[in-house]
Amino acid sequence: MLVFTRHLSLVTCHCFLVVEESAHTFLGGRVVALVGDITRQEVDAIVNAANSTLLGGGGVDGAIHRAGGAAILAECQEIRRTLHREGLPVGEAVMTTAGLLPARHVIHTVGPIYGRHEGREAELLARCYRNSLALAARHNLASIAFPAISTGAFGYPHEEAARVASEAVESFLEEEAESSVSQVRLVFFMPRDLRIFLNSHGFSDRQV
Repeated sequence: MLVFTRHLSLVTCHCFLVVEESAHTFLGGRVVALVGDITRQEVDAIVNAANSTLLGGGGVDGAIHRAGGAAILAECQEIRRTLHREGLPVGEAVMTTAGLLPARHVIHTVGPIYGRHEGREAELLARCYRNSLALAARHNLASIAFPAISTGAFGYPHEEAARVASEAVESFLEEEAESSVSQVRLVFFMPRDLRIFLNSHGFSDRQV
């Protein structure tokens, strides 16, 4: 049953409908997979599938920069100037403001380009998820939302990415059971992408 309250905006109501109609939970409810818009997630941090320049791009990266405004780019430029002069390495993660987004922070991570890492693609993709979760935990964040990292222009097959992502998330939550992270959202832009994930994920039936 769907319940609305007067203070909810039309946009919020729309997002609420998406979650209610397409959400699937794992690991005792700590992980939620759903169809939605990553830029509209009301969480402590959303994850940006960035490129190594941290200066914006296409797909999720461009959408986050456009919706979040200039403050995100300004902090990314400062990170490039002070911490990562040669660009953010694949698998690493950094955090900035979320600017105008409903989230509080954006965690930027660079996924692997499929077929370009001498067979290390799964290891590097797992590091994207684990390092993003670790960064959220270090900052005492409770909720984080991921897109399907590397499955767009970087060409990672959706089925393989589903297994890597789910196993990385589960292993982190199991190993860091006392961390602040209480909810992980896996946000898919298209219903077919969610269906592929549901048929391919590696989550166990355990509660963590």
